[in-house]
Amino acid sequence: MSKLTHLDESGSAHMVDVGGKAETRRAAVAEGRITMSPMALEAVRNGNAPKGDVLATARIAGIMAAKKTSDLIPLCHPLPISSVDIDFRFLDDAIFARTEVRLTGKTGVEMEALTATSAALLTIYDMAKALDKTMVIGGVRLLEKSGGKSGDWKAQE
Repeated sequence: MSKLTHLDESGSAHMVDVGGKAETRRAAVAEGRITMSPMALEAVRNGNAPKGDVLATARIAGIMAAKKTSDLIPLCHPLPISSVDIDFRFLDDAIFARTEVRLTGKTGVEMEALTATSAALLTIYDMAKALDKTMVIGGVRLLEKSGGKSGDWKAQE
């Protein structure tokens, strides 16, 4: 097993020093989904949800969350994110979210992509809960990352 970088020699949590690392182009892609009733799904698809445009609001929430990840996850570095793209796709019983975050920097953006995806899905829940309180968020995971010392990585299907 590799050494855990967020633990010092005594086992205490600490922020990793990235000061000596080179800036490289980095990207990460995350995904997740929210299942819901056919009625709620149709209202979101048609823009008829009681709180307004669900997906537009969820997209903005996800972008904001990516930019605020270091405020939410204690050992994450604040990063100069250059782009956040969040796409939604309707499935038979769910809405699928896919987020890509990019930057040129000294550390990766995996946590930003995961946080953005999670916040977007939570926002969908918030915007549609009047229609369906039984919605389930799941499958949030990192799909791929590129750049940095550890190189490129892709999830197994």
